[in-house]
Amino acid sequence: MAPTDEQKCFHCGLPVPHGSHYHVEIDGKDRAMCCPGCEAVARAIIDSGMTDYYRYRTDKAQQAKDLVPSMLAEFDLYDKEALQKSFVRQDEGEVREAALILEGIVCAACVWLNERHVGQLPGVLEFRVNYSTHRAQVKWDNSQIHLSDILKAIAAIGYQAHPFDPGRQEAIQKKERSAALRRMAIAGLGAMQVMMLAVAMYAGEYEGMDESMRQFMRWISMLIATPVIAYSASSFYRSAWRDLKRHTLGMDVPVSLAIGGGYLASVWATVSGQGHVYFDSVTMFTFFLLVGRYLEMIARHRAGQAAEELVKLIPATTTRLRDDQEEVIPVSDLELGDRVLIRPGETIPADGLVVEGHSSVDESLLTGESLPLDRSINDLLVGGSVNIESPLVMRVEKLGADTTLSAILRLLERAQSEKPAIARTADQVAAWFVLLLLVIAAAVFTYWYRQSPSEALWITISVLVVTCPCALSLATPAALTAATGALTRRGILTTRGHALETLARSTHMIFDKTGTLTRGQLQISRIVLLGEHSEQDCLALAAGLESQSEHPVARAILASSRSREEMNDIRAYSGRGIEGRISGKTYWLGSRESFESQGIDLPEVSIEPGETVVYLAVEQVPLAGFVLRDEIRAESRRTIQILQSEGLETELLSGDHVETVRHVAQELNIQHFQGGMLPDDKLRHIELLQSQGKVVAMVGDGVNDAPVLAAAQVSIAMGGGAQLAHASADMVLLTENLERIPEAIDVSRKTLRIIRQNLGWAILYNILAIPLAAAGWVAPWMAAIGMSASSLIVVINALRLNESQSKRS
Repeated sequence: MAPTDEQKCFHCGLPVPHGSHYHVEIDGKDRAMCCPGCEAVARAIIDSGMTDYYRYRTDKAQQAKDLVPSMLAEFDLYDKEALQKSFVRQDEGEVREAALILEGIVCAACVWLNERHVGQLPGVLEFRVNYSTHRAQVKWDNSQIHLSDILKAIAAIGYQAHPFDPGRQEAIQKKERSAALRRMAIAGLGAMQVMMLAVAMYAGEYEGMDESMRQFMRWISMLIATPVIAYSASSFYRSAWRDLKRHTLGMDVPVSLAIGGGYLASVWATVSGQGHVYFDSVTMFTFFLLVGRYLEMIARHRAGQAAEELVKLIPATTTRLRDDQEEVIPVSDLELGDRVLIRPGETIPADGLVVEGHSSVDESLLTGESLPLDRSINDLLVGGSVNIESPLVMRVEKLGADTTLSAILRLLERAQSEKPAIARTADQVAAWFVLLLLVIAAAVFTYWYRQSPSEALWITISVLVVTCPCALSLATPAALTAATGALTRRGILTTRGHALETLARSTHMIFDKTGTLTRGQLQISRIVLLGEHSEQDCLALAAGLESQSEHPVARAILASSRSREEMNDIRAYSGRGIEGRISGKTYWLGSRESFESQGIDLPEVSIEPGETVVYLAVEQVPLAGFVLRDEIRAESRRTIQILQSEGLETELLSGDHVETVRHVAQELNIQHFQGGMLPDDKLRHIELLQSQGKVVAMVGDGVNDAPVLAAAQVSIAMGGGAQLAHASADMVLLTENLERIPEAIDVSRKTLRIIRQNLGWAILYNILAIPLAAAGWVAPWMAAIGMSASSLIVVINALRLNESQSKRS
């Protein structure tokens, strides 16, 4: 006899073995499964919110590949190496990093739930969500967990995640706005109709109304209110259910209780003909809540506009040159080494080097630098900048996640999603606040039910609705997103969440000299020969030693030499010099102090103020002294003046000769300076200041500065500096215009003020609103307006940071 439906696996249709105990609850019924595999897949489908797969399938799957719905199967595609090249960045070993878009985020509690759930997965090293943009940064160990597993874990708690794509995000935001407008329109129409009927019934209380007419109007009100409660308010229920399934209390839990409780009580009163109805109240505050959420969503999209502008810089297509033929291809099809033609007015599609042509390039959207920059053969072009004057041919050097623009976006997302101490405190308070609110609401209902049963329900609804933990959790992320966006447009990239908070409290601003206060474009003014070698021989030896270095001294030597010797066993000693071997002899290039520490005597080389000397020696025998000169940046003096006028102590620490450092300090009116310092000396000095309670900000650019930047409470790297300095810094000055630093301090202080204002407002509002609602002085519709307004005020206040910072507050 063939097995009945009850004896077949509900998932795959195969017979269920006798004694099988595998089952999954689907649509309220316990469904039998034939094996643990089908049980696991079915449970994943239900947990992912895809029960419709079972409701609408026409037949049970017959092949293994059909046993999993297409959405779950799609997740596995994202594990393919070829697909990951476009959006995944690989760090050391198996560590990978990617940007995702999250769908279904409605409040700060959703962010907390996702971060907590995904962060607990084995192999996930980091997971942060930016509430303003709904983008997430995930870092994982691919040897322990795959990206598809992370996407499935997010789907299991009711959200959808996709690899970040600007076009897709724009479509999602458009879809989000359309859905919000539809829900709002139905709620608004329903609320108006129900309110007209309610006014008639209220008038009937005074003028007199036939009971059958009153009952008829109640039924009509219920019919009109039902689509509002079932459709328009459904987003609140889904969010609340997700939270409850994860044993958390999100901000939509009290809202759902208020709407659902008011509606069900009104339905009971209508059916039984006893008690009061609240259809007007529940429809009105549903409408006001949706209006508030919609305005908040628009403001949130605007707050994240800076990142969106950067994302849209890369063009969709470009012109590739192959065998002297031009072909227009998608940018995604570019490969390393491709030659690309960039005509005037076109956007550069990737990072690369100019191989033909001379033109000027506009990098203003990337760096905030308004003046075009000259670019010729062997100069670097940054993807997203615009060619202005003449055609250029570029060789592609970096693509996808490795480009400068992608790095900027990663750092910006990290800064916007990381939470400073004040934000973490606010989130903790908000999490407990919901529980406290439910306790207060229960106490209020109990009290009023004893005093005046007819008023107990609407007063309790008002208490549930009027309070707003959303404002507490929105206070900081809204301000941080607006501030980091405003700074990015001005060429200051914030890479850490704590940077603005710490910069606002900084007391000491410490500068490195070369490449920071000076241009870092050292030039050899003259060569003093100390041995028998010629100038060109000495230059070739020095160039061989510096061939792999990014230091400004290395760039000056390499620019002056016509050739270089091939050195072996090259070793760099931080802050001291560099050595290498050739033909069995050891050569050393470094400062006077580095030679004296080895017991090598050097003859005096006369220098002018602002000049510095590095020496070349072989087997401890001096060969030459390279006299270098660096120009002080034009804006350095004004920057120091502004910082000092704002109450900051400025200091100059450098590894250069003391007299050279003294000259720069005197030119810039810096009272505290030290020269001849090794990185360890700088570290000790910073630690000394920190032990005295000072908050130290450090500005530097070189490899030697990386450990010092990491030690300071907040650090700023010059945009043209070494990548290691960028990695160690909390902020990066993309424009290399030092006058942006006082602007960053102004913005950071204003940001901190706005965060405090937002938190103060949120706390004061709740302190005032709860007693008023509990006393029965706030109607439910008034409570909805108050709750929506409190969140909106916080976001609008944060958007003030997007205003021009040209005038100092």
